[in-house]
Amino acid sequence: MNAVVPPGPVSSAPPTPSRNRLLVTSGLGWMFDAMDVGLLSFILAALKADWGLSAGQMGWIGAINSIGMAVGAMMFGMMADRIGRKHVFVITLLLFAIASGLSAFASTLAVLMVLRFFIGMGLGGELPVASTYVSERVPAHERGRIVVLLESFWALGWILAALIAYFVIPRFDKDMGWRVALLLGALPAVYALYLRRKLPDDKPTAPPSAGLPWTARLARLWAPEHKRATVMLWVLWFTVVFSYYGMFLWLPSVMIGKGFALIKSFEYVLLMTLAQLPGYFTAAWLIERAGRKFVLVMYLLGTAGSAWMFGNADTEGTLLLYGALLSFFNLGAWGALYAYSPENYPAQIRASGVGMAAGIGRIGGILGPLTIPYLGAQGWATGAIFGLFAATIVVGALAVAVLGRETKGELAVH
Repeated sequence: MNAVVPPGPVSSAPPTPSRNRLLVTSGLGWMFDAMDVGLLSFILAALKADWGLSAGQMGWIGAINSIGMAVGAMMFGMMADRIGRKHVFVITLLLFAIASGLSAFASTLAVLMVLRFFIGMGLGGELPVASTYVSERVPAHERGRIVVLLESFWALGWILAALIAYFVIPRFDKDMGWRVALLLGALPAVYALYLRRKLPDDKPTAPPSAGLPWTARLARLWAPEHKRATVMLWVLWFTVVFSYYGMFLWLPSVMIGKGFALIKSFEYVLLMTLAQLPGYFTAAWLIERAGRKFVLVMYLLGTAGSAWMFGNADTEGTLLLYGALLSFFNLGAWGALYAYSPENYPAQIRASGVGMAAGIGRIGGILGPLTIPYLGAQGWATGAIFGLFAATIVVGALAVAVLGRETKGELAVH
């Protein structure tokens, strides 16, 4: 039976400066990670024109990124339970920053894909470890809200990526635009690395499990008391990541396929991305009032409905409307996912549990970017493909509703 930390007394006092620093410092790294993923979606469209890539090659660029994220999430999640969350923060961000900067100088598709793999490793390792680290340092009564706000930095990164893509990529000749964009995306990560050195060490209540082998930690995920949560989280992560990377990495290309010019597509994606922020903020407000399960299920169902409508939209107005709703609900669900996942495991296996779930999810991220070009080659219309994504998201919502438990105010420590 897991010992559970009861929720502390609700206080109306504003967050302390240390909590603000924790949120902002962790969030900056999150923002730069999102900027890289966002830039990839825009760069795919630019690379198609500059390098003459096929749809299959474009899909593999996105897929190799997710392969790296799957490896990174599992490997660094296990490492964080052994050597500590803060150390893994620094390692993953350094890996991401170096590989991202080098990718601006890639001269062949093979070199770019190798670097995208290492970028993915850094991203995949950092995100679940960051949410675990923050959740362990925030009082129970506001933990969900703070972790969702941490995830909201992802929207800021996408907005910056869209701005860079809109103002930078078209301003340079031939293939220089996307290279400059990648350099801009890598430089701030070095600054975030400096800031992360100022983060406090792991709390004594969440010590690294130095004496517990990774095989034992993996086995504990399937112990009777954790099996239900593990199944639920693996299904949830897979469906969310599969649909997210399948839809959002291809948004600019889908817009072009519907007849919009490249620049106009960047503008539309920027406007749709702005809708992510209210999605996060409403989820942050609801998650401590209505609970994790309610927010996850409702926002996932909203994502499914918006995906269906977006795939079948055929005018500028409806594309923009349903694209904005898709961003609103999907990223709100992501915030709740990162808040919910660490609360399902005790301290010794928490980062391992979240990392493994995220790693399984990244397998969906490998398949998602390959789905559109493959099904498109089989004659599937855009509406049918987005209908598949919508159905996948419904499966994730059902997993939470049926198998998940409400963890509001809880954080198992043993």
